[in-house]
Amino acid sequence: MDLDELKYQLNYRLATDHADRSATDIASLLSKKTNSLIGKLKKSLWIEIGFCVLIMLLFLLIGFSSPYQSLQIYFSVFAVVALLFLIILVYLLRRTSQISSNIQMPVKTNLKTIVSIIEEFMKRYFQFTMALIPICFIFSFLLGYNEPRQIPELDKIVLPIFSARWQVLLFAFLYMGLLTVGVYYFTKWYLRKLYGNYIEQLKQCIRELGDEETAI
Repeated sequence: MDLDELKYQLNYRLATDHADRSATDIASLLSKKTNSLIGKLKKSLWIEIGFCVLIMLLFLLIGFSSPYQSLQIYFSVFAVVALLFLIILVYLLRRTSQISSNIQMPVKTNLKTIVSIIEEFMKRYFQFTMALIPICFIFSFLLGYNEPRQIPELDKIVLPIFSARWQVLLFAFLYMGLLTVGVYYFTKWYLRKLYGNYIEQLKQCIRELGDEETAI
């Protein structure tokens, strides 16, 4: 049997199986598929919530235990930022659960609402992450510049490498540029891995539900 004949037989079997199923059977299968995808989406939100809690606790620990004022302020501020992000994630999880379990609205409408909310979250997530890079850089520079105490651990790293202030500044700007590029691509990949793939599959389910409604 050659490859073309094998493809023909597989396509024929798929078409036959689909034809033997009623509209109710197909709708039931789509419902199971969407419930599975929403479950995976909620699992991703739980993963983010877990990471966010760990980061917040780590930042609080450093903020309260560090002997340097600049580090205390820096990590305490971003612990608050992590807390705000945690609140948003919990809200998204609850909102997704409420919408997916809303039996008064059609499944297609619920899916469209979930997709819209998560896509808006992904968009704002990416924008916020990219905006944090210059904010963190400037904030840390100002705190380091106004630090009343010298940090010997930092001096041991910087002083043997850089002999002039312009070299430090040049390195800092180059570092920020490379970091921006790295964070850009990593965040794109991370969001797609955690949410984007499931959103695309939900969109496919929405299209299939639309086709099923048309057929009925």
